[in-house]
Amino acid sequence: MTSSSRPILDLSALREELLPAIERGMPIAFWARLMPDQPAIVAPAGSRTFAQLNARTNQLVRALRSRGLVAGDSIALMCGNRPEFAEVLWATRRAGWRITPLNWHLTAEEAAYVIDNCDAKAFLVEGRFAEVARLVSTAAPGATVRVAIGTSMDGYTDYEALLSGQDEHDIEDPEPGTAMLYTSGTTGRPKGVFRAVLPTAPPPSTIAAAYQPGAHVHLCAGPLYHAAPLSFSLLTPGTYGATIVMMDGWDAEKALQLIEKHWVTHTHMVPTMFHRLLSLPIEVRDRYNLSSLEYVLHGAAPCSVPLKQALIDWLGPVVYEYYAATEGSGTFVDSSTWLSLPGTVGKPPTSDHILIMDDAGNELGPNAVGTVYLKAPDVGRFTYYKDDGKTAQAYRGNYYTLGDMGYLDAEGYLYLTDRSAHLIISGGVNIYPAEVEAVLLTHPAIADVGVIGVPNAEWGEEVKAVATLNPGYAPSRQLGNELIDHCRTKLAHFKCPRSIDFVTSLPRQDNGKLYKQKLREEYRKRASA
Repeated sequence: MTSSSRPILDLSALREELLPAIERGMPIAFWARLMPDQPAIVAPAGSRTFAQLNARTNQLVRALRSRGLVAGDSIALMCGNRPEFAEVLWATRRAGWRITPLNWHLTAEEAAYVIDNCDAKAFLVEGRFAEVARLVSTAAPGATVRVAIGTSMDGYTDYEALLSGQDEHDIEDPEPGTAMLYTSGTTGRPKGVFRAVLPTAPPPSTIAAAYQPGAHVHLCAGPLYHAAPLSFSLLTPGTYGATIVMMDGWDAEKALQLIEKHWVTHTHMVPTMFHRLLSLPIEVRDRYNLSSLEYVLHGAAPCSVPLKQALIDWLGPVVYEYYAATEGSGTFVDSSTWLSLPGTVGKPPTSDHILIMDDAGNELGPNAVGTVYLKAPDVGRFTYYKDDGKTAQAYRGNYYTLGDMGYLDAEGYLYLTDRSAHLIISGGVNIYPAEVEAVLLTHPAIADVGVIGVPNAEWGEEVKAVATLNPGYAPSRQLGNELIDHCRTKLAHFKCPRSIDFVTSLPRQDNGKLYKQKLREEYRKRASA
């Protein structure tokens, strides 16, 4: 579809009508009324107009209600980037349910733990994840409503059969739902980031206002189980009437093809994707018309100054960055501001939204590095599901931290200097060493181990384990490979070490805690030497 063939609506004139629809979880119904034939979802697994998406969402709500789901219940979803993902999400939004999308790279055991921990009453799963589906009956017995997407599976109701015969008209009693995504923690077990209610305000105006209904097309480049693609590549563009073109798996040249084919105006990516795009031969990059691009949003992982500069040089000043996480929002910066202040992740919306504190909780002044704290919203403050202790650790009064280090300059712009000693970010994905260390310590060869992130030109960071061995074991490449394979039997592969170094001792404090910062600095010095 070209830009000239789309019906274009004036969002500013519609805002007063749209906001109540958003608050009731019904923006798709709003757009289905105004532009029913406009494509809402375009994906390898199929497409939906706004009218079709809305009708099937209503059918799904009625079908799941008939199976016993009521407002406040939890739904777990393991699905690739396909139209059914959007249908499930929008059904939860209007039926008052809580959705937990599952990372489909998790092992079956890891996924089953999340399904059980989130108290899912329903589990909807795409057929390619049948191994997880087989475990649910025993590992997550509370998920009694089980639905298979795209295929048939024993013990599961077929998704299309579930919808068949249900009324397509808008439900008469919409109730806004919410989402609970899981983020790993230092205990090694993932934690649900829970909000009893969602903030009623729309997304940040700088992002939401960038959409013009009917005129804009968003390329969903990342997997929707992640918080950022879910929010910025499905919820926000769908809420504001944009067409969403889904990729079900990242490929750099394919992304360029889709941008040209669908006249894509918006997208959300992570720095690893930028690296892949810029690594394409110049003749490949020049082959595609990217002039439609207006808004390339990125976050989820640090982006180096040279990488971002190269991207802006190529695409123009259409690159926007945010600092945020599953727990909440922080800052935002456009290209022109970033070019004048290279490295900043933006300025908070209010002067009191971000504080920099030392370990004692004292607020620090301009240019002083400390822990970054963000102000919690008045409505929709998060807690870690079933973990009051972890919730308490995250907050200082009305402020919470993601564990990042940084400083505010004299003008109030935020710069990040480091991340928490525990967090590894590889390709925009959070990896917590404690989880990997716990698995390595189950191997008889390992006496002590520390897991850190080390620089990787493509992924930003990669996982490295540094270990000491028990008597009877000698360092070797074969043992290193055996330990990596050991991790892969217990953990999703993206969490596993790419390499293992053997040492005679690890730097530990008198209280037994590992000097992880010291260990990281040693390896970063080696990488920069």
